[in-house]
Amino acid sequence: MTTGPTGVGPALPGGVSLSRLAVYDWPAPDGVGLVGSGSPHLHLASTEAYVVLGGAGAVHTVGADGFREHALAPGAVVSFTPGTVHRAVNDGDLDVLVLMSNAGLPEAGDAVLTFPAAVLADPAAYAAAVALPGPEAPDEGRAAAARRRRDLALEGYGELLDAVGRHGAAEALAPLHAAAVALVRARVPRWREVWEASVGAGARATDVALTDLVAGAAPHLAAAGARALAPVPGPRRYGMCGRLQTWRVGG
Repeated sequence: MTTGPTGVGPALPGGVSLSRLAVYDWPAPDGVGLVGSGSPHLHLASTEAYVVLGGAGAVHTVGADGFREHALAPGAVVSFTPGTVHRAVNDGDLDVLVLMSNAGLPEAGDAVLTFPAAVLADPAAYAAAVALPGPEAPDEGRAAAARRRRDLALEGYGELLDAVGRHGAAEALAPLHAAAVALVRARVPRWREVWEASVGAGARATDVALTDLVAGAAPHLAAAGARALAPVPGPRRYGMCGRLQTWRVGG
């Protein structure tokens, strides 16, 4: 098999990243989900979409419109913008293709879990709570740490839902959003570097192509080609909502 030139910018259209999610089958402390659930969290800069491949469940969201429950079955597509708290709920073999804007940013830390307020307010405590053992650790140890992390996020999520019921979504989300910004602020210059090298480069290449096409030229077409994306080798990693199979999609 041969591949074409790598080109400029991200590998997938629009600079999305791609992963396949098997939502955790660990029973949740709050009893939600017939099988289990993932860890509630939000993204600061990136939009995420679920494309359901199999199984059954839901994604619960908390945004400006309050709490919403979106049923998931094969063929369903649900998208949520930055700042939307989301939780994947598994009612049986839930298998999801996840599309994320800004390829590279989620991997660089564009996500904050809904830990209790005291943890969110302490960067050291948050870092300790979110960390998982390295790949050299036994799988059972990594699974146990991921489950503890999920359960702590659900504890804070319960506090959030209570505040939404008492004060409304806007007032309840404001302190969470402020804490999330404080936690990631130091990373943002690196995020910009990642974005400029991938999505930004792709956008600039399109701008040049459109300018050339208006002038009746298309030098970029001489570099036409295709590329094959191989999944990252090894076992699926422990993500926030389940076990993830990922692909390298950087520019």
